[in-house]
Amino acid sequence: MNIKRIRLDHTDSTNHYLQSHKEGNECDADMVAVTAEYQSDGHGQGSNNWESERGKNLLCSLLVRPKGVKAAAQYVLSMGAALSVMDALAAYTADISVKWPNDIYYKDRKICGILITCSLSGAYVTDCICGIGLNINQTCFTSDAPNPISLAQIIAAETDREAVLNRIIEAFKRYLERIDCGDYGFVSSLYKASLYRKDGFHTYRDSHGLFEATIDDVKDNGHLVLKDRTGQRHTYAFKEVTFIIGND
Repeated sequence: MNIKRIRLDHTDSTNHYLQSHKEGNECDADMVAVTAEYQSDGHGQGSNNWESERGKNLLCSLLVRPKGVKAAAQYVLSMGAALSVMDALAAYTADISVKWPNDIYYKDRKICGILITCSLSGAYVTDCICGIGLNINQTCFTSDAPNPISLAQIIAAETDREAVLNRIIEAFKRYLERIDCGDYGFVSSLYKASLYRKDGFHTYRDSHGLFEATIDDVKDNGHLVLKDRTGQRHTYAFKEVTFIIGND
């Protein structure tokens, strides 16, 4: 796989950068990895902003062009991206999991957010941009994010950000090979086995209020299926259900 690296000192968003440059010669590769020392307008899911101290964390976006992935199955790319970050972090610490839909957690605290943007042509995905904000060496967080944590806080040492990125890229290459071969089941099974709160009953909130449930499934379209204590199953799209953690 041909991989191109683009290193920026400052940008509004590495995702925005790739969106505006992906058709040019600069991004003529099987995978393009853009990193920045600082983002002025980095975003998480929805309207959430991503706090990151300059030069401390991994702020990157990966552009890939998967083969034959139908629009209806595009969530498999999100699964692969989340697993890639989890695999990279597993080289440094245990207790890493994927919080649906694609946050990465250390125990009950968020260490990484992932934002996926797919472009479509007809029924197929033409390209996918995976934005990754991974807390590596920052030790003080000042935003109102409820539960951030960094790798430095976990292992009490700083880590080479480039080494972490290399691990993510190598892992993502492996998952993309599976996806390009149509082996979605392999990726999906690993994703479900890696889910935060995959075992036992926990507290959630939906439009009807608080309830306890266990994770039953994640569908191919990314919808989460929870089973409550009565055995009834409830299916949720993103933002339709909230995980209640700690003092939420």
